[in-house]
Amino acid sequence: MAADQSLEGIPAFVAVARARSFSKAAGELGVTKSAIGKRIARLETRLGLKLFHRTTRVTSLTPDGEAYLAACGAALEEIAAVEAALTSAHKVISGQLRLNMPVAFGRRVLLPILLEITAPHPGLSLSLTFTDTTIDPLAGGADLMIRFGVLPDSSHLVARRLVLQDRVICASPDYLRRHGRPKSLADLKGHRAIVGSREGPPSAWVVRDNGAEKRITPPAAHEMSDGEAMVDAAVAGFGMVQMPASLVRAHIEHGRLERVLEDVSTVPVEVHALWPRQAQLSPKVRYVVDQLVAHASQGRLD
Repeated sequence: MAADQSLEGIPAFVAVARARSFSKAAGELGVTKSAIGKRIARLETRLGLKLFHRTTRVTSLTPDGEAYLAACGAALEEIAAVEAALTSAHKVISGQLRLNMPVAFGRRVLLPILLEITAPHPGLSLSLTFTDTTIDPLAGGADLMIRFGVLPDSSHLVARRLVLQDRVICASPDYLRRHGRPKSLADLKGHRAIVGSREGPPSAWVVRDNGAEKRITPPAAHEMSDGEAMVDAAVAGFGMVQMPASLVRAHIEHGRLERVLEDVSTVPVEVHALWPRQAQLSPKVRYVVDQLVAHASQGRLD
């Protein structure tokens, strides 16, 4: 079978799966409902799988259909990303971009990059929110979000991993002189930790114990909803803190903080860009995401 014939059913399948309706998908693609049905039928025949459960009222995916949608959706998004990257130089990027990001990482790492990539596009304006509170991107009205760690389980969001960072446990030299340097996780019982709050950065630490990754609850002396404040408190000698490497690297290099428990604390954390799933991604969001990915590949988000 020719490649164009074997692939023609995929956009129709994805459209029906996301719309949960053959009629709506036909409208989105500008073809008849009958044409959509024929494309899906040929695709199911080629795959030897049933992709949809269909009744007079409901169209839903079979388990095989769910698996195929995940693969096809990711592939189409990658194709769209490549096309956007190839043509972005010829587009006028304009409009307001509402971007939500963590406080410390946003200010120290992302802001200089965002200002740099926005400068060539006078028509692009930034509306930046710095917060460590976890919010629903759709409810919050953000066009784009940057988040650490586990992603929300949502079919309404698209995610792109930007970078993988090590977590670091550290404390100030003054704190370590007063309280001693922990040599094992058991030693944490005699120490003071600076942790996040319920709506802010994590209150638990992620460590590797006997080769297994696990979460522990350190002895919390201070709780804060702002990652930048947590780092500042650690520098001031108020306790130990666990943070992504990018947020404490400069303090470690200048001797204001020292790494501890390195053999158990360097468990990586993912940093993702997230945005609401749309039929067609806006050029401003695509441009910023592509630029962040490019800068991440150069090590600027590490």
